[in-house]
Amino acid sequence: MKKIASFCVNHDTLKKGMYLSRIDGDISTWDIRMCLPNSGNYLDMSTCHSFEHLFATIARNSLWHQQIIYIGPMGCRTGFYFLTRNMTAAEALDLFRDILQQIASYNGDIPGSSRQECGNYLEHDLNGAKKIAADMAKVLADWTAEKMQY
Repeated sequence: MKKIASFCVNHDTLKKGMYLSRIDGDISTWDIRMCLPNSGNYLDMSTCHSFEHLFATIARNSLWHQQIIYIGPMGCRTGFYFLTRNMTAAEALDLFRDILQQIASYNGDIPGSSRQECGNYLEHDLNGAKKIAADMAKVLADWTAEKMQY
């Protein structure tokens, strides 16, 4: 089988950050790398789960809601894939930074986390989600569209 593009990135040199993984027509896939690959430090599932619920809810309630396709954790648990439609790198970066700030300061119930709304409602960690959002906000504070290439 043909190797997919994301497996061609040297994960030994990949740093935390936001990268453009691929473009398919009007859809951009962003590689949100929140942990160093192969470092032994990975996102735990309850943290990923809560981050995903918060991010998806905030993004889909933003001014960019029609451009949001998907946010979901990577299988390796080093970050997330974020898919957008018709957004520039600068717009996607600004939106992502804004959402990170909102998650880092979020107080309240995790959206969609009741038994009726979620297929694994007991596995959530709001404090963990806030922590990784705050950490990633620092990483992306001086990030630019030019840094978004692998």
